[in-house]
Amino acid sequence: MNKTQHMATLLAVTMAAHFAAFQAKAGVPYEMREEPTLRSVAEAIDKINTAFTEYKKTNDDRIEAIKSGKPTADFDAKLARMDEAMNSLTEQKSRLEKVETKLARPGAFSGGDRGPGESQEATEYKEALYDWIRAPKDFQREQRMQQTFQALESKGNAGPGERRSTQATVGSNAAGGYALPEVIERTIARLSADISPIRQIATVRQVGSTDYKELFDIGGAGFEWVGETDPRNQTDTPNLVEVAPTFGMASAKPQASEESLDDLFFNVEDWLTSSASESMAVGEGVAFISGNGVKKPTGILGGPAPVATADAQRAFGTLQYLASGQAAALPSNADVFLDMVYSLRARYRNNAQWLTSKLILAALRKYKDLEGRYLWQPALTAGQPATFLNYGITEAEDMPGLAANAFPLAFGDFKEGYLICDRVGMRITRDEITTPGFVKFYVRKRVGGKLRNTQAIKLLKIAAA
Repeated sequence: MNKTQHMATLLAVTMAAHFAAFQAKAGVPYEMREEPTLRSVAEAIDKINTAFTEYKKTNDDRIEAIKSGKPTADFDAKLARMDEAMNSLTEQKSRLEKVETKLARPGAFSGGDRGPGESQEATEYKEALYDWIRAPKDFQREQRMQQTFQALESKGNAGPGERRSTQATVGSNAAGGYALPEVIERTIARLSADISPIRQIATVRQVGSTDYKELFDIGGAGFEWVGETDPRNQTDTPNLVEVAPTFGMASAKPQASEESLDDLFFNVEDWLTSSASESMAVGEGVAFISGNGVKKPTGILGGPAPVATADAQRAFGTLQYLASGQAAALPSNADVFLDMVYSLRARYRNNAQWLTSKLILAALRKYKDLEGRYLWQPALTAGQPATFLNYGITEAEDMPGLAANAFPLAFGDFKEGYLICDRVGMRITRDEITTPGFVKFYVRKRVGGKLRNTQAIKLLKIAAA
């Protein structure tokens, strides 16, 4: 065995020992995430199309069995398995698309420590923060972090060279924690957007205060045609209403063992950003759908009770629903879905899409038009979603399931219809006391949300009328 092979073997043994110590300390099995088994997005698209061809044949056989009075249990079970298979393929396609997007970003292979546009002071503060995370009880590391932060803050206050100050004053840990470097904040925000379906389709703004409000014109200014010498009449004044998002503190609690933090091969940056972004995205997902506005965003379904009244007669801020026609089931045919599409104004249909959960999506795959053609179609190109009635579908597991009086399906222009506000600045606080042997880091930020234009979204209500 040569020297290189010996070093490689020693490295592998060391890493295995650290990992075993981490597992023993955690007391729970380490979660192994399933990696995509497909090699490319094109392969995923091909497999989804092949699976859907078989799905249509099986569903057609099920329909014929129903007409003949034969049992359909075997067909139902097979369709359920095929639904799961297509869902899995779709998720793998989505992951592959995200990997390709990440690799296409500028600087993906640069290997540098400094992010695009990041100053020397910002890089030094980021490195000092990671050093402190590895040894949060080390006074010298904590002091260096404070010094580098002060240098960064001084540069921000000195002129416009730094894009923004950190929006916070560093004090002792007990006084409220430390400000996260902007580059980490951006990474967490980007990863959260990759995970959160609502962030991908809504309007997202960065704001400096939780007092942020938007004025929305619900009527539009008046208009008239006139000749060159005709008198100009007074046009109507725009009817403005105020949209004020409700805010709450989103808090993630990444936790690592002391052994892993001591390990030189443990990537602190990847661990912190991935753990915090995933936790925040999961919590936000619930709030963006059903949040009641109390110390959290007001969700799409969290505002005033939806009504059946059309746009012209409905109060602004309240969504319109269309009934499924059945007390506890989806519509018996596609007419209600067409009504949802065309109840939306043409200006909003251009950017409209469906929003629903995986279970409702499985039911949508079975609908046909009068010519026997399936209304759900798989994506044919990379980066595009599957469609229903030629409109894209966004899957959100926090949407309600099938139940009486539930709203399991939404359709509309969600960029026009829903507003998410991120207050600039994240903070981090350590906790090495609560769980002996582990160090927790509380990463938190203020997030707001509210319906923006309630004429841009329509709901399906499971009800007879």
